Amino acid sequence: MRLLHTSDWHIGRTFHGHDLLDDQRRVLSELAEIVRAENVDVVVISGDLYDRSVPSGEAVQTCVDVLEQLRRTGARLVVTSGNHDSPQRVGAFAGFAAAGGLHLHTRVATLHEPTVLSDEHGPVAFYGIPYLEPDPARQVLRTSTAPGAAEDVERGHPAVLGEAMNRVRGELDSRDPGTRSVVLAHAFVTGGGSSDSERNIAVGGVDQVPADVFAGVDYVALGHLHGCQRITERVRYSGSPMAYSFSETRQRKSVWLVELDSEGLSETRRIELPVPRELATVSGTLEQLLHDPEYESATDCYVSATVTDEARPVDGMRRLQQRFPHAVHMEWEPAGGRARASLRYSEAVRDRDEPRLLRDFVANCRGAEPSDSEGELLDRALSEVNTAEVRR
Repeated sequence: MRLLHTSDWHIGRTFHGHDLLDDQRRVLSELAEIVRAENVDVVVISGDLYDRSVPSGEAVQTCVDVLEQLRRTGARLVVTSGNHDSPQRVGAFAGFAAAGGLHLHTRVATLHEPTVLSDEHGPVAFYGIPYLEPDPARQVLRTSTAPGAAEDVERGHPAVLGEAMNRVRGELDSRDPGTRSVVLAHAFVTGGGSSDSERNIAVGGVDQVPADVFAGVDYVALGHLHGCQRITERVRYSGSPMAYSFSETRQRKSVWLVELDSEGLSETRRIELPVPRELATVSGTLEQLLHDPEYESATDCYVSATVTDEARPVDGMRRLQQRFPHAVHMEWEPAGGRARASLRYSEAVRDRDEPRLLRDFVANCRGAEPSDSEGELLDRALSEVNTAEVRR
């Protein structure tokens, strides 16, 4: 049986305010081409289909379109929900969807109940473990019964995911010994590398779970971390299909093609995905960024710029976008550094009149004292404000 492992689509996400739906449609539509070219039998999606629990109508329609494209290839789909998803919304009509080949696993109480699909070697059991919010999941696991269930569950991610896997293994043990197994899970597994675009799931400072919690299954398709990576031979993250932060600039987005034979996992292969628009980070004075040929290769990229002028450039982002139309982020970091005021607020304002305080504020924001003409404008504005206050 051939599987395609993907996750973290985050449909509906924006990138520094820029709408990504068109880019997401292009990249996710490529998955159907991969499924056809590689004769994939099952597509597994390990959580975070959407970027928010209440997605927009456009985001929902995009997700539906992509899932329909995948289903038209003849592949079956197995999906679980992530920490960005609403499990109730993603899992709505799960019973009806299963009849059409879309198997939705979003309920904590039934995470031990697999979707069982077969090939020439026999059955493969797919267990979908949705993102487990520790305290609510703990309560559900305490009150539900399943093979291998404990009487009580400790607090925290490791404990609830450990209990989930006990139930999975308990159910799997009740099946024919030749049954192969695949687990979908949305979690932060120790050894994985994170990026800036993942939402923190730490509770009490603890968010990671050890890889050996997944012992006893043939393949673990993880979601949550956005970089494609191998934790162990059997435990892997597919990562997100697109970069969602500049910390992912050097990541090459991809999916895992997974082969199961009669004995279990036999082969894994990484397949790279198309990049709708590259990311680039540039640094220099504003004049350098606007005119230096060194930055020509970044003109069609999403750009994060660090400007190093001694004073904060006026209208910097608009000017950057004249050369880099897709510039989405700008930071000001003077080349020599900027002294940080060490005085307490009460000391910083002591014995200073309003005009001086206003000039100091502008100087602190810009890194340079206001010019004479700017000082006159500030005085005029302050005078108008004071006059208006008196009239009240």
